[in-house]
Amino acid sequence: MKNILLIIPVFILSACASNPHKAEKIDTKMETSSKINGEEKVGIKDGNMIVQKKTLLAEELRDLQYDVYGLEDNVYGNTKYGSQGLYGQFKNCRLELSDKNNGGDGKLMWTEPIDRVTDKEEEKTLGLDEEKNLVAVSEEFIKDRIKRFKQYKRLLMKRQNEYNEKLDICKAELKSRKYDVSKKAKDE
Repeated sequence: MKNILLIIPVFILSACASNPHKAEKIDTKMETSSKINGEEKVGIKDGNMIVQKKTLLAEELRDLQYDVYGLEDNVYGNTKYGSQGLYGQFKNCRLELSDKNNGGDGKLMWTEPIDRVTDKEEEKTLGLDEEKNLVAVSEEFIKDRIKRFKQYKRLLMKRQNEYNEKLDICKAELKSRKYDVSKKAKDE
């Protein structure tokens, strides 16, 4: 029993130390440092010459989110601003391919549905805050949000490459069909 009582505090302390969501103190001081730009410095730390980039976590997260939302708009378009994105361009190209004037059969070609990655619903708690205001609150660990948005970014970059390739293939086929149709019309 005495051994168990000694083990429990050690287990609790080690569990607390391994919590990835606790803010850890980071030593960013350097000897003889010089700024490269607003975020980067060169200097000496523990006798080693290093380049250190230091940004506020809020800026890091905001930049990542902007990158992801921009990528998603590039891939799927943004109806608010009237842009089609690569998906819309691909869908229009397939529509032109199906046109009988371009050697198509007149039947609309199937295109996979839009699958926006950031439109997922957040869990929100509804209630009263400290000032007695009715609020909807969602909370997420910062590391989890950064990880999620990095996954979104990887996925959207992959989709961007896929739609660029699909669009290039479609445009090449359309160009070939238009050539064939115009050549056939000249030959007649």
